[in-house]
Amino acid sequence: MSVVGHQPPPFFRRGLPPAARLTLFLVLSIGLLVADLRFRYMETLRQGLSVLSYPLQIAAATPADWTHQTLEYFSSLNQLQKENQALRRRALQDAKRLLRQDALEQDNRQIRELLGMRERTNARSVAAEVLYTARDPFAHRVIIDRGERDGVEAGLPVIDGRGVIGQVTRTFSLQSEVTLLTDREQAIPVRDVRSGLRAVMFGAGNGLLELRYLASNADVAPGDLIVTSGLDGVYLPDLPIARVVRISRDDARGFARFLCQPLGGVERSGAVLVIGRAAAPPPNPVADEPEPVPEKAPRHANRAAASAPREP
Repeated sequence: MSVVGHQPPPFFRRGLPPAARLTLFLVLSIGLLVADLRFRYMETLRQGLSVLSYPLQIAAATPADWTHQTLEYFSSLNQLQKENQALRRRALQDAKRLLRQDALEQDNRQIRELLGMRERTNARSVAAEVLYTARDPFAHRVIIDRGERDGVEAGLPVIDGRGVIGQVTRTFSLQSEVTLLTDREQAIPVRDVRSGLRAVMFGAGNGLLELRYLASNADVAPGDLIVTSGLDGVYLPDLPIARVVRISRDDARGFARFLCQPLGGVERSGAVLVIGRAAAPPPNPVADEPEPVPEKAPRHANRAAASAPREP
């Protein structure tokens, strides 16, 4: 029970001055630090506080971690999409470059083969390029970009770097039509290099060639090389044409069927050579003119000659 009118001393009313309070706290802190450093009595307390505060730390850090992971995921996804697009563009560019390189290598190979074939033929030739295939589905014809203006004539043979592919059948001013060897209406005199046998080769219509009108015992074997014989005066001799791939002999009929595979790119060549004639073809034979029949004299003239007096 407080006494009425009693006042506490000024010391208890105001407390310690700030300087003393600071000094007291510093001494207390230093004492606790030294005691903890020496006796380790606060280690258990710190571990307990860290265990109790760990869930709070996880809960406090979880939103920031989720936000960071989400931003990193979308950033990585965007970066991957950009890299994929760049790789696709690079792949397309590399594919185009490879296609161009393959086309150039193929063109160079065809040109080298054509130059080699030109040196082998040693005849006047005109380089041409196949523009497109003729529209007739029942005929094997192509159109080339050389015509009458370039000296191309009907009947001239057309070859590529490996062999004969056809013959010029119609010419225009700037273009020409070439009938391929595989056409059923195309025929060419040929010779078997191994046996020297001469024959006539026709188009089979299915990408193959056929030797016709040969006996079943003809000296032709699979793998034989067939070349032009040059007997027609149109094709130069010894131009490679095909190889024999299959023989069907029929002794009952007396004939055999010899199927051959063309050596040249008959239906896939892009660059070709139109070979000129080595010499002018011989003129066509002229029929002998009938001898003139002497005219008969009139009867009255004969009578006058008979009645005329003869000189002694």
